[in-house]
Amino acid sequence: MQAGIKEQVLIDALIPDLGFKFKYGVYVREAILVLAFAILMIICAQIAIRLPGTVVPITGQTFGVLLAGGALGARRGVLSMLLYSLMGMFLFPVFAPSSGAIKESLGESGVFHFIFPWSGNQEFVWNMPSGGYIIGFIVAAFLIGKFVEKGWDRKVNILFALFLGNVVIYLFGLPWLGLDITNGPNLEGLTLATTFEWGLWPFIPGDAVKLVAASLAIPGTWKLVNAFKHK
Repeated sequence: MQAGIKEQVLIDALIPDLGFKFKYGVYVREAILVLAFAILMIICAQIAIRLPGTVVPITGQTFGVLLAGGALGARRGVLSMLLYSLMGMFLFPVFAPSSGAIKESLGESGVFHFIFPWSGNQEFVWNMPSGGYIIGFIVAAFLIGKFVEKGWDRKVNILFALFLGNVVIYLFGLPWLGLDITNGPNLEGLTLATTFEWGLWPFIPGDAVKLVAASLAIPGTWKLVNAFKHK
């Protein structure tokens, strides 16, 4: 493959152009796709599991990021995650609920939250313990999108691309979380091990499931698209 040549990404194979041939029609299509994946991210954020001992719940957000980068490519993937972050800061409570919010919504014994009752969070990213993860979503969507634009989404190495995107999320999320909890009330002097305990170790099993699911869904959808084209 020649350097700089972009492969068609999944969303363009699924939804070629919707007949948008009129002036500005391309921009309308792009805006619809970006908004659609931002909404998907909002829904994924409201699928959450409260964990004892951490302010960050397990959510479906990582899966939403993997799909956004894997289906949209780099530019639109970034825009969808950026739109999601802006909506959560300035418009609606679309960020994932905190563990405290899940507890308040479902009661002391409540652990699993599935969309309703709505418990989203609206806050400036820089004021949230999980703000670094949200920044990481944007960068991860870009990285994964770059890989799929090279055709990785049709091969087994899509799993590696998605794994790298997941690592990027933690590269932003963990230092941010560590700084937040270290400077919080009565938390001065917390160690790196505590940061990992709150923001990494509990999430590895769930992330592994989401990685495998996305790595099967994206190439699998490509196979269906190609089979349909050759009928």
